[in-house]
Amino acid sequence: MRTDTSVGALPAREHLPAGEPGAPVPVLDVVIPVHNEEKDLEACVLRLREHLARTFPYAFRITVADNASTDRTPGIAARLGRVMPEVTSVRLEQKGRGRALRAVWERSDAPVLAYMDVDLSTDLKALLPLVAPLISGHSDLAIGSRLAGGSRVVRGPKREFISRTYNLILRSSLAARFSDAQCGFKAIRADVAERLLPMVEDTGWFFDTEMLVLAERAGLRIHEVPVDWVDDPDSTVHIVRTAVDDLKGVWRVGRALAVGALPLDRLARPFGDDPRDRSIDGVPGGLARQLVGFCVVGALSTLVYLVLYSVFRAGAGPQAANALALLVSAVANTAANRRLTFGVRGRERAVRHQAQGLVVFGIGLALTSGSLAALDAAAGAPSHGTELAVLITANLAATVLRFLLLRAWVFPDRRTDHPEREPKKAAR
Repeated sequence: MRTDTSVGALPAREHLPAGEPGAPVPVLDVVIPVHNEEKDLEACVLRLREHLARTFPYAFRITVADNASTDRTPGIAARLGRVMPEVTSVRLEQKGRGRALRAVWERSDAPVLAYMDVDLSTDLKALLPLVAPLISGHSDLAIGSRLAGGSRVVRGPKREFISRTYNLILRSSLAARFSDAQCGFKAIRADVAERLLPMVEDTGWFFDTEMLVLAERAGLRIHEVPVDWVDDPDSTVHIVRTAVDDLKGVWRVGRALAVGALPLDRLARPFGDDPRDRSIDGVPGGLARQLVGFCVVGALSTLVYLVLYSVFRAGAGPQAANALALLVSAVANTAANRRLTFGVRGRERAVRHQAQGLVVFGIGLALTSGSLAALDAAAGAPSHGTELAVLITANLAATVLRFLLLRAWVFPDRRTDHPEREPKKAAR
């Protein structure tokens, strides 16, 4: 169930209209965030401009985002903007890559926004494959990945270890599924950035990781492009300080997601944009996707329940063990179904949903306890294996009833409450 498909939800993705090179509004705005890069800036801009002019079929802009440089970088950026119409520069008085990207992206009129590091460690041949899915309407964000299959990377073992460890931390702590958070080669659609950037707090190196995690949790589509990447031995990034800041960011974002403090509903695509939500003759909207989610959550809950029952059974009778195992697994099951199966995010009505879930739990308890009582009456002293078999059968019956109650009573689809309200296009 989508929880916000009216005012505030993202519009359906569409293919951007074709534009001509040199058009007043560029399709792509490539940002190069810099701080004291007088040595590499001009060569980077010239190489990027030449590549885009030769290979990119749409109008483009290159924006140099200077954040608090103290060398000749601002002057070089301004001069490049004067002699090349496709180049512009922005000056910020505070440091921070995230701050620089936010400042440019929030003001840009281009429908596709990208950024890359000034050292151009990533081969520019990956630029068009990076932004093409955003232009076509296939994806919401795109990232270059040095860890995806097909990528070719040249870098030292120290940076390789740090990069893989960091991405492993993201996978284990924030359940991130994208493969490379740190590659300085990313793009985003402007309509997504308009809703997503206000939720991103970091202004430094963790900025794009936070952006990706929130986008993924909101169900947006992230396209990955395997890249060719050569490490810059003269990089000025302070590895230890950056790693500490990143870990702080992981903790902050993880905590916010755990308590439902982020309004991710406003990033939902409208009903029907996801093919899993499209109507099927004779099947209520969203039922197929909900059944898949419910089955996955139910399978995991059953495993948890059986483990807990076996543990509790060692110190208590079968009825007490069954009740305790059901209670613990029921709370977790309601929370998981609330978020994953029925798409309800945030803390609104969470207590009510858990209370209703406990009523559903009570029905399941009555069914399974009744089965145990019937087994005991029929067999006298059944074996542990027989008890488990009966409980599994009873739980299957309770599961069907639980899904019907969750869908119709606990998490009813409220989209039809206000059919006259249509999604509004994001103002540009």
